[in-house]
Amino acid sequence: MGPLLLIAAKDLRQRVRDRSLFLLALVVPFGLAAIFSVVFSGVDRQETATFAVADQDGEQIARTFTEQVLAPLERQRVLRLRTAATEQEARDLIARGQARAAYVIPAGFSRAVLSGRPATLRVIGDANAPIGSFVARSVADAFAAEVRYVQVALAVRGGGSPQEAAAVPAPVTLEDLTAERRQLSLAESFSAGIAVFFLFFTVQFGFSSILDERRDGTLARLLAAPVPRATIAFGKLLSGVVVGVMSMTVLVIASSLLLGARWGHPLGVGLLVVAGVLAATGVMALVATVARSTDQAQNGQAVVAVLLGVLGGVFIPFQQMGEVFVTLSLLTPHRWFLQGLADLHGEHAPVLAPVPTLALLGFAAVTTAIALTRLGRMLRA
Repeated sequence: MGPLLLIAAKDLRQRVRDRSLFLLALVVPFGLAAIFSVVFSGVDRQETATFAVADQDGEQIARTFTEQVLAPLERQRVLRLRTAATEQEARDLIARGQARAAYVIPAGFSRAVLSGRPATLRVIGDANAPIGSFVARSVADAFAAEVRYVQVALAVRGGGSPQEAAAVPAPVTLEDLTAERRQLSLAESFSAGIAVFFLFFTVQFGFSSILDERRDGTLARLLAAPVPRATIAFGKLLSGVVVGVMSMTVLVIASSLLLGARWGHPLGVGLLVVAGVLAATGVMALVATVARSTDQAQNGQAVVAVLLGVLGGVFIPFQQMGEVFVTLSLLTPHRWFLQGLADLHGEHAPVLAPVPTLALLGFAAVTTAIALTRLGRMLRA
């Protein structure tokens, strides 16, 4: 254990003197995360639409619509209501952009419904706000369907009051089982993507420093020491892991305190970060074993890091790139890291994200094992 820690400590001291490490590990990813946080702040926040209501009837059925249909939706913050005295005032509110749609309940509406005659509930939508207009129309359609149900119930019972008809059980009931939102905000998604993207550049110096030792002529002295070659390899890997974990920890804490990001339970996030660092270290180590020089290793690692970042949804969400890319993204550590953060996101999210964490550890085990089998080629002085 002593030689392993000495090798890792020596490499860490060398890397600390290199200011580019701080740029890649901390300054650039946090700076980009801050920019994305400002640019995309509130972009994916749901807007509460304002609807105007011009109730020119004021009787029983009209009050049922405004008090028992629209008012609960306003209390749930699904929409906001504004009162208009006339249809023209409601249209003016839409024209000024102060309402997305308007309901106009004409005089005699309630009497027409109760007598079984045709009744009209006007919905006026803003042509520039199709979603708000659609929501307003959907609410009106649902109310119209309920009114029709009451009329049919009255006819079946051979008359009666609307209260008696409303007491008849509905033939079909709906139960809302909406799943809790388990998704990062757009700003959080880009911040996490940038962090894991630059993580691959941060850890690339660990294992590939063997090539630096060979170039500088110090590898022969290192091999002449009474130290197993596996110890040398693990010492190099450890230095990359330490730098990667430290940089990701600083980014997670800084983004939480300064940018307001919410990543989930600290234990789950910590395990996910460690697994992600191990996966990135293994991938970069494997790429380094293919190169013959430091320059080749750095170029190859940069290409692989960018390619995996693109496929993993760092720059463009993989859901928007087609079914083929969604499948290919499963072959990248980036996808599993972002998926793990999404699984940990939410008010009632689990403490751990076991599947993404295990997937990242699988990447680490496979790539590191292959890299170690090719160690002999790199250690030739």
